Amino acid sequence: MLRLMPVGDSMTIGSAGEHTWRYRLWRHLCTAYDGPFTLVGPRETLYDKAADAPTSYAYADADPRFPRAHLAGWGEGWLHLAPLIGGAVRKCRADVLLVSLGLIDLGFYTDAEQTAGNVRSFVAAAREADPRIRLVLLPVIPNIRAQADPPFAEQVARFNELLAKAAADLDEPRSPILLASPPPSYDIHTDTYDGTHPGPSGEHKIAAAFAQALHQGWDLGAPYDPGSRG
Repeated sequence: MLRLMPVGDSMTIGSAGEHTWRYRLWRHLCTAYDGPFTLVGPRETLYDKAADAPTSYAYADADPRFPRAHLAGWGEGWLHLAPLIGGAVRKCRADVLLVSLGLIDLGFYTDAEQTAGNVRSFVAAAREADPRIRLVLLPVIPNIRAQADPPFAEQVARFNELLAKAAADLDEPRSPILLASPPPSYDIHTDTYDGTHPGPSGEHKIAAAFAQALHQGWDLGAPYDPGSRG
């Protein structure tokens, strides 16, 4: 059983009434991957904006087969999840971490260099829990703030450079790291509902980025199939 753990911020946890990219990737792998797999993690809920808390189970699709598990949080970044990843890997016996983090860090907590340092701490903690853990890292997708705030846009670009360097530096045969390619056609005006958080088309494009990395890097699954886009 291949155990995939989605790790991320508000773009990964999603909010009440959404499918999430986690669901889109699961639907894709149900047809593209020929072995047993599941999504794992210590959390299951969506973020409830009315309650201002991650308490909702109101996923847009009620398919009872969908494994809702993840390690994602609204307003959480590398800074917050690096201390938690070791315990989550041990508890959930994850094989692969699918990580989309960084926007919150850069926006509120740490600069590009500090955030890159937390990436390395995250990887070290995951490997301490399981020396054979595999990771797929998605660069930060610039949001609407990056269009209006040039210094912030520069920090995003700098962090993505440092993330690529960290992935190359830390990659090793027994615990490989893949750097996913940002969705090339991602448009914050049409693929998000507020300039940051993905709508349905954005969910598909983020899922496709992870699916492409898994397929091209490890021959796992297949290219993202439009036919799986339920």
